[in-house]
Amino acid sequence: MTAPAPLPRPDDVLAAAARIADRAHVTPVLHARTIDEAAGCSLHFKAEHLQRAGAFKFRGACNAVWSLSAEVAARGVVTHSSGNHGAALALAAASRGIVCHVVVPEGAVAAKLAAIASYGAVLHRCEATMAAREAACEQLRSQTGATLVHPYANRDVIAGQGTATLELLHQSVLDALVLPVGGGGLAAGAVLALAHASPRTRLVLAEPSGADDTFRALETGRRVESQTPATVCDGLRALLGAPNFELLHAHRSSDGAPVEVIRVDDAATIAAMRRLAVHTKQLVEPSSAVALAAVLAEPARFAGLRVGVVLSGGNVDPDRLPWLA
Repeated sequence: MTAPAPLPRPDDVLAAAARIADRAHVTPVLHARTIDEAAGCSLHFKAEHLQRAGAFKFRGACNAVWSLSAEVAARGVVTHSSGNHGAALALAAASRGIVCHVVVPEGAVAAKLAAIASYGAVLHRCEATMAAREAACEQLRSQTGATLVHPYANRDVIAGQGTATLELLHQSVLDALVLPVGGGGLAAGAVLALAHASPRTRLVLAEPSGADDTFRALETGRRVESQTPATVCDGLRALLGAPNFELLHAHRSSDGAPVEVIRVDDAATIAAMRRLAVHTKQLVEPSSAVALAAVLAEPARFAGLRVGVVLSGGNVDPDRLPWLA
């Protein structure tokens, strides 16, 4: 039986930041007075939807690809993804001149599949189940020798995603940080960055009510192993990964506060997405807007605080804006 890979550490985030510095964008922090007034706090929006490939996912994918030895990298990389991670890995692989295989489930958003293909990845379709995705990845890995770069349960991916939080903490002083959570790559990376750069900052996660396995996992201390997600947030339908759960479950801010999770219904998320479009002129995916929706849902929790919110997912299909449905 293969032993699990060791969990990433804060130093791995620092190493990732150095490794991807010449390849990833330093994204801006945006402010919107009107939204601050509605929320009752000072919001610092980290604009990761302006990252290469349209999401923070490029950070983790780039770190994973450029962490490989030349011999291993030459055999390429493989992953499964419904969109942003696949595009990010394809772009990262192209930057190193290696092949990228992406297993995509039936029913994935067409705009995201087009982005993956545009970066040169080889697409492989499968049934829309996690078991089918993982089986297809394993078959490709066995056939090609390519390295599996899991979308979120990979130490180099987690460390790379942590650079978004690290960068934000260098740009803004924060009392709290609110992030969307699905598989947990961004959230687990944030744990490492906060431990290094701002242990007093509290971490709050935003999760769709129809896909709330992280809430249940942190409440019970046991990772949820199955659920049937029902949410418009297609990027947050994955189950929390095992290493991601370990990092989140163990995390405490310097005042002893654990990671908190706010569950948000889809109507509130869509309203927050529209609010961002109107007041910041930024169009982000529901899987990102859920973080603002969480802040607006519980204003007393954030009243008067300096709150970081990571925006991501710039690959919105203009023909499928959810408030027009």
